[in-house]
Amino acid sequence: MLKVGVIGTGSISEFHIKPYLASGEAELAALCDLNGERLAEKGRLYGVTRLYSDYRELLEQDDIDAVSICTWNNSHAEIAIAALEAGKHVLVEKPLCMTVEEALKVEAAVESSGKVLQVGFVRRHGDNAKLLKKFVDHGELGEIYYAKTSCLRRLGNPGGWFSDLSKSGGGPLIDLGVHMIDICWYFMGKPKPVSVSGNAYRKLGNRSHIKNLSFYQAADYDPAHNDVEDLSNALIRFENGASLLVDVSFTLQAKKDELYVKLFGDKGGAEIEPELAIVTEKHDTILNITPQVDNLKFDFEKAFYNEIDHFVSCCLEGRETIAPVSDGVQVMKMLNAVYESARTGKEVYL
Repeated sequence: MLKVGVIGTGSISEFHIKPYLASGEAELAALCDLNGERLAEKGRLYGVTRLYSDYRELLEQDDIDAVSICTWNNSHAEIAIAALEAGKHVLVEKPLCMTVEEALKVEAAVESSGKVLQVGFVRRHGDNAKLLKKFVDHGELGEIYYAKTSCLRRLGNPGGWFSDLSKSGGGPLIDLGVHMIDICWYFMGKPKPVSVSGNAYRKLGNRSHIKNLSFYQAADYDPAHNDVEDLSNALIRFENGASLLVDVSFTLQAKKDELYVKLFGDKGGAEIEPELAIVTEKHDTILNITPQVDNLKFDFEKAFYNEIDHFVSCCLEGRETIAPVSDGVQVMKMLNAVYESARTGKEVYL
């Protein structure tokens, strides 16, 4: 039985807590948060009595084997390194951290500790993604040389820490783009990135004046503070010649929200968003293939259950996770390069 503590009890923590409670191989032993009122409320809600306001005190508990880090991005590296040094396995929400320098320090801590660190690339754990990965791994798409992805919100700046650059490290790129870039890169075979040309725009702000259209708001939503970009785009080139085109927004003068992930190979193509579809050729004819499965779309909640189950089994069985720290480092290099390119107006070489 893996005894787990969850550090940070904001909105995303729900998607960690519930799967731990449902797991037959894990026990939710403790919760931690700086916000005492929220911590007490979550403790009552989930029947957890060991509550800590300081993560260091939680990490001192010898019977806790692992932690989920669900805090602001600016604390991911600090807490992950402390947890690893305390002998705990770590599941850290995406992004791994805020800078490449931090990412490399976390990677060094993983190597010296010998513990599992899993990065919260939850889209890798979706049932539709796991199915498509089988097709990709068996060469059905051939060489995937191009991918394009969009996650465009008309109105969707969550506010709170998401819109505070000092806590988040950025806006839609580091919050949404991290998922979109990662899932494409994952299916492309994780080629080495070599150059990035990117842009970031702050034109619309958080548009808190808009009425009649609801959107997701962070647990600590505050429209008064916003210093992150509202749109970012990038072209990423890889060592094998493949390329990835991405754009993401918190807010945009768009007719509707857009979400898609498209992969193009020399033998076939695929879409994983908005729903799973495969394209191929047979007998001189192009075919669109729709798998017969329960759900072609990404099931956000189910993917978290899959992710937590995978993390628990990796910790208990000593297996390597499908989202290791090395992947977190490479994705952080790409994210940081987009911001650097946007800032300098020049292509960045990695």
